[in-house]
Amino acid sequence: MNVTEYFGTNVFNDEVMKNTLPREVYTSLRRTIDEGQPLDTSIASAVANAMKDWAASKGATHYTHWFQPLTDLTAEKHDSFVTPSGDRAILLLTGKNLIVGEPDASSFPSDGMRKTSAARGYTAWDPTSPAFVKEGTLYIPTVFISYTGETLDKKAPLLKSVTALDLQAKRLLKLFGIECRKVSTTVGPEQEYFLIDEEVYAKRKDLILTGRTLFGASPSRGQEMEDHYFGALKTRVSEYMRDLDETLWSYGIYAKSEHNEVAPAQHELAPVFTTTNIAVDNNQLTMELMKKVAKRHGLVCLLHEKPFEGVNGSGKHNNWSLSTDTGLNLLDPGETPEDNPRFMLILACVIAAVDKYQGILRASVASAGNDHRLGADEAPPAIISVYLGDQLGPLVDSIVLGREYVPKKPVPGSIGVPESPIFPIDATDRNRTSPFAFTGNKFEFRMLGSQASVADPNIILNTIAAQAFSEAADELSGAADFKRACAEYTAKLLKEHYRIIFNYNGYGPDWEPEAVRRGLLDNKTTADAVPEFFKRENIDVFVRQGVYTEKEVVARANIALTNYVKTIRIEALTLSEMMRQDVYPAVNRYIAELCDVIAKKKSVGAAFAADLALASKLSQLNEAMADALKKLEGDLAETPAELSASSQKMAHVIVPDMDAVRRLSDSMEKLCSSKYWPFPTYADILYSVK
Repeated sequence: MNVTEYFGTNVFNDEVMKNTLPREVYTSLRRTIDEGQPLDTSIASAVANAMKDWAASKGATHYTHWFQPLTDLTAEKHDSFVTPSGDRAILLLTGKNLIVGEPDASSFPSDGMRKTSAARGYTAWDPTSPAFVKEGTLYIPTVFISYTGETLDKKAPLLKSVTALDLQAKRLLKLFGIECRKVSTTVGPEQEYFLIDEEVYAKRKDLILTGRTLFGASPSRGQEMEDHYFGALKTRVSEYMRDLDETLWSYGIYAKSEHNEVAPAQHELAPVFTTTNIAVDNNQLTMELMKKVAKRHGLVCLLHEKPFEGVNGSGKHNNWSLSTDTGLNLLDPGETPEDNPRFMLILACVIAAVDKYQGILRASVASAGNDHRLGADEAPPAIISVYLGDQLGPLVDSIVLGREYVPKKPVPGSIGVPESPIFPIDATDRNRTSPFAFTGNKFEFRMLGSQASVADPNIILNTIAAQAFSEAADELSGAADFKRACAEYTAKLLKEHYRIIFNYNGYGPDWEPEAVRRGLLDNKTTADAVPEFFKRENIDVFVRQGVYTEKEVVARANIALTNYVKTIRIEALTLSEMMRQDVYPAVNRYIAELCDVIAKKKSVGAAFAADLALASKLSQLNEAMADALKKLEGDLAETPAELSASSQKMAHVIVPDMDAVRRLSDSMEKLCSSKYWPFPTYADILYSVK
């Protein structure tokens, strides 16, 4: 079947709505979706009936309110369409069933916002994200709130942040004489992942329980040859990618680019940009489908940020932009940004927002997995900075430092032979070491971990940008000379927040001390980063923009810290179990064999010095590992109950304890006979897919 024929066939999209809904119902629903008009609940029954008929025609027998609790995953409870009608059964989805659901979901994280004894909560239909059919069930995207009104999910605050940014951006644009119905943020989250053989995966308890290998010596060949990046696809990988593309396309997800990434067994998928709310939903569905499609090919898709030590980890690049419903990209500098005061003001506002709220922006991507990745060779450091490039960097320098500005224009490029086509060279390079880089007409936030929900950083970006736009609109409204006031305010913002701009190598040894000198935050661990949410100025920005209440901010921070503590604890217990039950006795068995060999050689007068040295070395390492395990287990047993102290203990005591155990285990793996080593090695895992 042609792609254009099956694209979006599993989605209750605009074409389906137009063909199945009465005209007045369709028009009303489109006003809600396109213009943010309040939903007319009187149309719910008509929409529900059409949605049910369409889903049933595709084999669906159930429906579910699909929501995103504070777990980075999605949740669903399935109800059948089957309803008794006398002696018969009919298929029914009422307007009420569509609009609101009441899941028994008391065990979801809420940090006390909803007690187990008061379990009532509501899922409410989000008409701006299309429903879809998957595996015989109609999935209805919804928000999730408590009985007392607190948001318990990621979608509700995301929608609030989108509304806040829309309101404040339109206020700012109005000062430039620009009227529009809606300003939207768009996102294109690139997704990195690993593919390994499921038979190998099944032999690694750490991969099964934690998503990453807790130990493993570096293979003889890793990524140092730089031949995997953009290399030819292996047959099984190619078949998987094709299957995944076709699956995603059927759900209306614009899977666009795919390739081998830097590390062996690592790959990337990039979608086309879409509005932030739909992009978040699509990415959650994409991660689920990546894993399910992998199983069809005897593979396992790993989304952990750092499943293997010594090779690149996986991130998720969040390409964020702003545009009006009239097609105006607010982050497009045009050919002459120095003559574009609207762009320069918006740019200055974003820079100011990122600097002022760098703490919560960093905290929005904090997790136990991402702590292993940030600052490594493939990821930006844990310090927030902004890269502007060769075009905008000198322009900002001229405003802040008074330097002469010499515009840099795109030039034609060629390799210098007649047969070569002439190709345009961009006005600016790309900086892969920057956490927040301007890339032509958007910002690329590169700190996200591969398994994280993209809702969190986009809630932050939308909220802090809305606050910056609000302050600019307040400052410039009623100015007698708007052009002059705009230029002065733009310059003021750039000068006050110039410290956040860094156009050089973020991996260089000089950057971290320079960042500290500038007063930038360097929160390397989740335990250090998340408490930024508790600061008064950071709570206030959410409250002012109507995105979170203070209670909701504090709850989310506590949930993040709790998840961090639980994750590290699970990893520590898993490591201890694997070392005690498998590695320690396996090494001892090999030592015993060596001792037998030594005894036999000695009895016949043969040389045995090498055997003795190896047995002695392994014995020393194994005993040292047992001591390191004892320390890890003792420190874990003494973890304080108080959350802040517990998270600090995990970050600064337990994780180093685990690293100490790992170093000893990895040293033994290099010396131990493969006949005795109890787990697949990195070479076995990373090169398992042929």
